[in-house]
Amino acid sequence: MLLARVAEVSGQVAATSARSRKTDLLAQLFAEAEPEESPLVIAYLSGRLPQGRIGVGWSVLKHVLPPAVPAAERPALTLAATDAVMTELASVAGSGAQARRLGLMRDLLAAATLPEQEFLLRLLSGDVRQGALDAVALEGVARAAKVPPEDLRRAVMLEGSLPRVARAVLAEGPAVLESFVLRVGSPVQPMLAHTAGSVTEAVAALGPCVVEEKLDGIRVQVHRWGDEVRVYTRSLDDITARLPEVVATAREAGGDRIVLDGEVIALDPATGRPLPFQDIASRVGSRLDVDTARAGVPVSPVFFDVLAADGEVLVDRPGHERHAVLARLLPEPLRVRRTVVDDPAAPDAVEEAERFFRDTLARGHEGVLVKALDAPYVAGRRGRTWLKVKPVHTLDLVILAAERGHGRRTGTLSNLHLGARAADGSFVMLGKTFKGLTDEMLRWQTARLGELAVSDDGFTVRVRPELVVEIAFDGLQRSSRYPAGVTLRFARVLRHRPDKRASEADTVEHVLAIGRGLVA
Repeated sequence: MLLARVAEVSGQVAATSARSRKTDLLAQLFAEAEPEESPLVIAYLSGRLPQGRIGVGWSVLKHVLPPAVPAAERPALTLAATDAVMTELASVAGSGAQARRLGLMRDLLAAATLPEQEFLLRLLSGDVRQGALDAVALEGVARAAKVPPEDLRRAVMLEGSLPRVARAVLAEGPAVLESFVLRVGSPVQPMLAHTAGSVTEAVAALGPCVVEEKLDGIRVQVHRWGDEVRVYTRSLDDITARLPEVVATAREAGGDRIVLDGEVIALDPATGRPLPFQDIASRVGSRLDVDTARAGVPVSPVFFDVLAADGEVLVDRPGHERHAVLARLLPEPLRVRRTVVDDPAAPDAVEEAERFFRDTLARGHEGVLVKALDAPYVAGRRGRTWLKVKPVHTLDLVILAAERGHGRRTGTLSNLHLGARAADGSFVMLGKTFKGLTDEMLRWQTARLGELAVSDDGFTVRVRPELVVEIAFDGLQRSSRYPAGVTLRFARVLRHRPDKRASEADTVEHVLAIGRGLVA
């Protein structure tokens, strides 16, 4: 398949907000592709490279941007040829590596048409935002292969890889899906949760349920068979060697051939309160030897689910039965704190759940998960039977700049640079966000920011700091990239506030004050 066809569909998908239309476009593309090409199609449309990091950043791209590299007149560049260049780029190392990467990029772009060049540059800069993520790609593959989406979704859940399942089902047909089963030692995609506005709302939606502490750690999936243990992240990366504490805990668990789902957290030895997520992430990603890293930030696992035990796959069993198995395998300190709401209509039942939520926040955790007692484990999806509840924090911040949009947002000013007021009257940047903006909000802010523009480098438009925007966020994270030393976590736009003056925006001092209990 030609890269031009993928670039074309990427643009078409970006131009529509209708999920059904996206699915139609992707189904046609997968029907045209050879089965062995489908993993590349999925990766490229989702903005990923199968090779991971290939050493090509702005330091290389700034030298090869069109029109510095001439465009081919007719499409001839194939997916396979593109992938081969990416693999070669990933292998470049040593003396002269930068020059070699630059040469490879020039040759690749010279073989591409202008639309292909634009797509490649977005892919390499991490700016493919056309909404063709795995969930929509899965529906496209299902339609192309003529299989029910739920059957394909289950196979992907158990195999842990949409590209591998797509290649198999497109090549061999629906019957191959039966070959995908949960195997101890092979990670599966984790089940995720939707959001509810409150514990009361979540309990009303689910009925009989359990309310569990939501821990702000690193999600882990632990597999053990005999004395062998593997620890995987939410993205299915193997981090076994980095977490000897988790390996030791898994070896002490009851049963055999077990798959556990949980979080790795760290507690302050003096206060017993959870350490910031950033400390845990730094520990897991540390390049120090394991013993040194372990001494600096000792971690421990806390588990909330079990997917298999003693040779039995449990994902289809209701949640309360899986928890009974988990309680048999692990002592209480290794299981997440929880309270069961058997009858939401009983007196004080919902208030008890709300008290558990408040107590969880007081203990320093980020919220709760409310789970239906009869819910199966639907891996790889945001199940409606798991609802997360976290406190919502808002700030009134000032827009300092906006980046030009791509894909569906081409022609708009989208990604906002957000600032809080400093004591001297200037504004201190706290982060960026493009989330939460409706089409109407995008149109309005593009026009308004155009009126406030003071400079434009073709990518970022800097504006007079006058427009206030109300931002919701989940917490703060320490960051050396920003002057205040913190940045917003999961920031999203609630509404523009043209009724407010910039002098009424929240101050840096206020942000830091409310952040003392939120910094992650």
